[in-house]
Formats: sequence, C-alpha cells, structure tokens
Amino acid sequence: MRAVYHIVGAAAFALLPLSLSAEQVGEIGVDWAGNDIVIEAIEDPEVSGVTCHLAYFSRGLLDRLAKGKWFEDPSNSAIECQQTGPIQIGDIDRSRDGEDVFRTSRSIILKTLRIKRIFDAENRTLIYVSHARELTEGSAKVSISTVPLPPED
Repeated sequence: MRAVYHIVGAAAFALLPLSLSAEQVGEIGVDWAGNDIVIEAIEDPEVSGVTCHLAYFSRGLLDRLAKGKWFEDPSNSAIECQQTGPIQIGDIDRSRDGEDVFRTSRSIILKTLRIKRIFDAENRTLIYVSHARELTEGSAKVSISTVPLPPED
C-alpha cells in the first residue's frame, strides 16, 4: 500500500508546473462537449520584462467519455512572447539546447507541454518554443515566438 502512495505522490509532483508564475487569463469554450482553449500568461523566471501567452486545448468531460484517453489532453499549443517591461537577463542557459521556462502535464504520466528558451546571441534575440514532450513518440506540434533584445551599449 505504501508503494501506491509513492506512485500517486510522484504523479502529483509531475503535474506541478516548473514556473509558478503561470496565470490563466482567458478561456474560450469551443463546443457543446465542454472543450476549451485555455490562455495563460507566463513570466520568464530568469528574464524580467518578458511575458509569454500560451494557448492550449483542454478536453471536457463529455469528450473524454466519448473518445477515451481519459487522462490525456492534446499536444497542440500556440505561444506569443513580448517585452512587457525593461528586460533584465538573469543567469540563463546560453547553450544551443536552451532551458525549460515552463512545463505542465498533458497526461497522467507520459506527456508534458513545455516552453523552452534559447538565447541567440549573434542576433540578440530570445527564442521561445512551445512543444510537447512525449515518452512514447515525439510530437511535431511546435509553436515559436521571438523577443528581440535592445542593442548592447
């Protein structure tokens, strides 16, 4: 029984977002089955003055009952990021791989929706990519947004 509590606890921990600054700012009902498009504002925790708006599909109860995959939402997402104040870059990963800014679960265990930041030093641009990470198969559903940085003095 103790193992069950550990598994449930680990699954609950995996559902927590990486960034605690995600705030739902909108919700659009798309059909009678309770499916919605959720819009969240996410501040970059290491780059002050940049806010991303992430839109993603959230399945309703009727859709889950009718189509199965009860504990899974689609990987589809769209992202737009912009300067919302003076930009101050903190200690960010400057490698080509970049780093996760935000992540949230899209299924009970195997799928996450992520926002990754990549710093393009040559073009003085922050690149934000939203994508799904799936254990069983990759996802080609990708959305990208860029934020130009002011020239260095």
